[in-house]
Amino acid sequence: MQTGLNGRVAIITGATANIGRAIALSLAAEGAIVVAVGRDEEAGARLTALCRERGATEARFVAADLTDPASPARILEAASALGGVAVLVNNVGGNVGAGFFAESDPTTWAGDLDLNLGTVLRMTHAVLPGMIAAKAGAIVNIGSTAGLVGDYMLPVYSAAKAAVHGFTKVLAKEVGQHGIRVNCVAPYGTVSRDPEAFSSGSRFNRDNGFFAKAFAGSSPEDAAKRARQTVVGRPVATPEEVASLAVYLASDLAGFITGQVYPVDGGSLL
Repeated sequence: MQTGLNGRVAIITGATANIGRAIALSLAAEGAIVVAVGRDEEAGARLTALCRERGATEARFVAADLTDPASPARILEAASALGGVAVLVNNVGGNVGAGFFAESDPTTWAGDLDLNLGTVLRMTHAVLPGMIAAKAGAIVNIGSTAGLVGDYMLPVYSAAKAAVHGFTKVLAKEVGQHGIRVNCVAPYGTVSRDPEAFSSGSRFNRDNGFFAKAFAGSSPEDAAKRARQTVVGRPVATPEEVASLAVYLASDLAGFITGQVYPVDGGSLL
């Protein structure tokens, strides 16, 4: 299929692990100019080398923390040196903590909100002027099924992802007149089988022990409430299954699709 992505500059945030890494590699296979953003420079170097092997016209890594308000301008400067930004994939996100809202510490709420929503707002705000001037562009936000139904013991994360979904829809209404499309992919559980897919900052990196710490002390009954059954015979997606939809939405093949939120959930919402 002719995706039209060959030679186009694509920024992917949170690109060194799991879903973001798979999206970067999939865009590379379409011949895109990949600008991968993350915090782990060693993982970034490995990723960009692999992107070139997969067929990227060019691949660059920008070491940046998206919770730093100064990062988007620096990322945009690096990307613009390669050409006008045609694609933005807002993939950064995650859980700062977990637990029941009634027992939560209000000082932690801002972390979840900024990591999942603030980063999307700032990065999008940075690239829009260029896309508007070019009268073209595709933005793909990575949301979550948590934003559709709420994940048990992840109240602020779920609220932030719901906000990403809402932002996707209203922004699509605003920028469609400029030839820009905005869509969202909402995965359920997604875990890579590739040991290279877990950079140092990834919550799936076993050395971080994020999930064990986040849900320490919760009961088996709570764990059961957090789980959702799929209908496809396995509990989680692969990053590549999520990436395939993100790349499609970024491509010319999806030229008449905008303002949509697409679950990739194995039927868990049925």
